[in-house]
Amino acid sequence: MYSEEHLYAIALRECNLIGDINFYKLVRIFGSAKNAWEKTPKEYKNLDGIGKKIVSDIGNPEHLKFAEKELKFCEANNIRINLRHLNELPKLLNECDDAPAILYQKGNFDDSKPKISIVGTRNMTSYGKQFIHDFFEETKSCQYVSVSGLALGVDKEVHEQSIHYQIPTTAVLAHGFHLLYPAKNKKLSEKILEEGGTLFTEFNSSRKPDRENFIQRNRVVAGISPSTIVVETAFGGGSISTATFANTYNREVFALPGKITDKQSQGCNHLIFQHKASPISTMKDLIDSLGFNKAKVKTEELFPSSEISIQLTESQELIFKTIFNNPQISLDDLAEKIDLSSHKILPIILELELLGKVKSFSGRQFVTI
Repeated sequence: MYSEEHLYAIALRECNLIGDINFYKLVRIFGSAKNAWEKTPKEYKNLDGIGKKIVSDIGNPEHLKFAEKELKFCEANNIRINLRHLNELPKLLNECDDAPAILYQKGNFDDSKPKISIVGTRNMTSYGKQFIHDFFEETKSCQYVSVSGLALGVDKEVHEQSIHYQIPTTAVLAHGFHLLYPAKNKKLSEKILEEGGTLFTEFNSSRKPDRENFIQRNRVVAGISPSTIVVETAFGGGSISTATFANTYNREVFALPGKITDKQSQGCNHLIFQHKASPISTMKDLIDSLGFNKAKVKTEELFPSSEISIQLTESQELIFKTIFNNPQISLDDLAEKIDLSSHKILPIILELELLGKVKSFSGRQFVTI
């Protein structure tokens, strides 16, 4: 089930001062975690940005012993070990510079479906709860995966509503799979797996739910999706960090505005004020922005070919047809398909948007309208 590479990856990641970025740097230089483990201490002088102190713990036999125990734990508990340098992480998360070197997984994860991260305070109000209910009611016929952090409050409501409406849901944990925090959500975590959802964590079985782990967890929640919705949060709430990570990754962030006197809306209002989140004005606008209202009709029914040729230039028509045939295509994929650089495509996209032919939404993706 597991390879020698899993063993050395866990041992390498366990070393002091080898975080996700240094880990990824080392395996890219040496080609594998095993090579990095064996060669780094001898060759560190030739490595840019990696000094003697950073590599001093590599080769420690205690870390290999720990890795052996961890593999046995994972095997006994049916845990999959995803390695970033083998491209086993969810695609969007893998694009983040600080993505986890190792991501442990329970359950199934369908990376082909759009993902939406929905986060918020543990102290959810009836306003936030109603919004979550309305969102899932309006999107129940859409194909997507919800992502949240399995905390109390907003997270719990997101996972429960997903299960209720039979929408796959993914929970990202802030600790290893040897426990479940908060304990109140243990049954919910089991239900998520029973209903075909996923539990992810970057933390091994020695890691408890320490305070700093929750911030780390939030970057995975933000990185896994093209869009993050902040439902309710106070000033300084954990969801602010999720929104900040999403902004850093150039992802779309939406926030539910509220009264300036409501404590649990103040964080959302501040994100909007700082232009770090788009305000949610109506449910329809939000769902449109997420690209969920794309009607599946034939191109000739929407735009007969004669009409296209009259209205559009040759480059506009090429881009329009490519987007139509590839709904929710990203800018990079579009550039590859038509062999044109992205900076030349963007002005044409703008022209098509002004003509009412194309709509752009989260993660620089496009649909025809």
